Amino acid sequence: MNDVLMPQLGESVVEGTISRWLKRVGDPVRAFEPLLEVSTDKVDTEIPAPTDGVLLEILVEAGQTVAKGTRLAVIGAAGESSAPKHESAVSDATAPHITPVVARMAAEYQIDLAQIVGTGRGGRVTKKDVEAYLAQKQSAPPLSAAPWDIPGSGDLFSAKESAPMPTPPAAPNMTAPPPAAAPRLHPVEPIPPQTAGELIPHSPIRRQIAEHMVMSALTSPHVTTVFEVDMSAVMAHREAHKAEFATQGVNLTLTAYFVLAAVAGLRAAPMLNARWTDEGVFVHRVYHIGIAVAVPDGLIVPVIKNAGDLSLLGAARAVNDLAARAREKQLKPDEVRDGTFTITNHGVAGSLFATPLIHQPQVGILGVGVIEKRVKVVTDSLGGDTLAIRPCCYLSLSFDHRVADGAAGDGFLLTVKRALESWT
Repeated sequence: MNDVLMPQLGESVVEGTISRWLKRVGDPVRAFEPLLEVSTDKVDTEIPAPTDGVLLEILVEAGQTVAKGTRLAVIGAAGESSAPKHESAVSDATAPHITPVVARMAAEYQIDLAQIVGTGRGGRVTKKDVEAYLAQKQSAPPLSAAPWDIPGSGDLFSAKESAPMPTPPAAPNMTAPPPAAAPRLHPVEPIPPQTAGELIPHSPIRRQIAEHMVMSALTSPHVTTVFEVDMSAVMAHREAHKAEFATQGVNLTLTAYFVLAAVAGLRAAPMLNARWTDEGVFVHRVYHIGIAVAVPDGLIVPVIKNAGDLSLLGAARAVNDLAARAREKQLKPDEVRDGTFTITNHGVAGSLFATPLIHQPQVGILGVGVIEKRVKVVTDSLGGDTLAIRPCCYLSLSFDHRVADGAAGDGFLLTVKRALESWT
């Protein structure tokens, strides 16, 4: 008999979720034939069978998250009996009660893990448990919050002079009452009986996107600024060079221009190439640019590592490669990690501009709107104004207001605008 073990799918990947089994118990399998799919950070990876034989037993069902080295299944000869399930339990060495990912999150956010009820195997606290705890903690208003700072009550935009801030009790030994239970983040009303429709179960990638977006929205105070960009110079440059790039097997996409322009913007506003910590703001020295790619069941963000070292050709080649492999589900888990800034091109569907959510733990995300011809007032060298038709788009920057202020956000976008409008 041979065990099928959960592999380590990346340098920093220590656990994965079983997406689905491609074989059933009793099915014959061949060595290196895909046996199951494992999801890690929205990347689905096929795990091959280690040997020929018959799938005798499945030890971990779809939807469960387990650590590397966990026994997932048993392959043996037809008619052979597998070991009892209780003998296949994960050892403490391969499935610790706290994984390294959870340990890092606990240290970063100063969390007492004893306060969290684990939903993993044997009560293990998982990454999802920690994210849910953080989201709930962020949603509860502080006890001393003024009425206008509490969602759903008071004045939302300004404080009334006639409503002074509440003063805490002066008694030194008085203990504050415990906070009220936080409201449920996702109140769901039951579907009335006999309602026409269909319930579509959440896919693993849809659940991960939902959890990550809720956590991001409740973690960072988002601010968005929008600039309009004249894309004439970029469009002319692309038209003049796309055939040359094609001879080298590269499709010169507009995304490559935005990647390099974003790097220029981050150099001008380094606080946007950073992440928030309780000790201070950690500013990255490298530019790892994530590119949001739409896939059939959601969105995935492969990362162009060290984009600051790339030429336009190198950036275009990286965009081609990552986008193609993202749509074909051939990305490796490490290729969607460690991004320092993200670009999302929502304009492909005709959107003018958007306010995208930050991809935690990053500080900013650049949204690219549709490029369309617009009538613009153009000033010539003599100061005269004329009307002209120019290809333009809106660029929106959402950023974490804890880390950067409007000056930094506008400085970033102004640099991006100038880089694109003066491309040669």
